[in-house]
Formats: sequence, structure tokens, C-alpha cells
Amino acid sequence: MFSKETEYAIRSLVYIKARNNEGSTPGVVEIAREIESPQFFTAKILHKLVKMGFVASRKGRNGGFYFDAKQQEVTLREVIVAIEGEKIFTGCGFGLHQCDETHPCPLHDEYAPLRDALNHLTATRTISDLATKKD
Repeated sequence: MFSKETEYAIRSLVYIKARNNEGSTPGVVEIAREIESPQFFTAKILHKLVKMGFVASRKGRNGGFYFDAKQQEVTLREVIVAIEGEKIFTGCGFGLHQCDETHPCPLHDEYAPLRDALNHLTATRTISDLATKKD
């Protein structure tokens, strides 16, 4: 459903938050290993997440990735939209550009509730929620 980048971004953020809850700031090597993602790709994604403000990082001996106070309630939807855009929440299930209520595609009526449910789920679940459930 989501791109690998989005999947790894969400997994990374959940792992970072869970480790932060334990008092640790994990580095790229640990994160990549634990979320089963290629290290180079993980580093690239984490750099992007830092630039977008989803997570912070610090270099050095006690460095790693961490959430600060303003980043506590990041929703899944925010991460998905930042990486993939709004299309998954607004687009046609058939991939048509002209699909709407007046010109519905063959899947329109069945797909709309699924899209709405996904939108609701991702807008109401936070990285923090998932990190807590992981424990």
C-alpha cells in the first residue's frame, strides 16, 4: 500500500520512539538492523525525517536520533503525506484522474469507505501510540 520509503520511515520513527522511551538514542546502524532495512537507505530516510522536523539527531559519542517535546504527537498521516503526498487519501482506487461523484470509476462506491477509514486511522494514530504498543 505504501512505498518502501514510507514503510521504513514509519518503522524507524516507531523504533526511535520506543528506544527513547527506554532512555536510549539509537543510531543508523542499530535502526537499520532492527527495522530490517538497508543501512544506506535508512540513513537517507532518517536524514529526510530530520530535515522535515519529525525527529532530531545529534552527532558524537552519545549521539543518535530522538524526539523532543514538540515532536511527541506525530501522526501516521503526517508522515505519509510528507513522503507520499495526499493522493492515497484523496485519489481514485482505479488510478483515474477524472473520478468523482459525478464521474465515478467502477470502484468508486466501494473504495471511498476504505480510503476514508485509512484516512481516519492514520490521522488518529501517533508514532508514540505505536511505540508504546510495541513494548
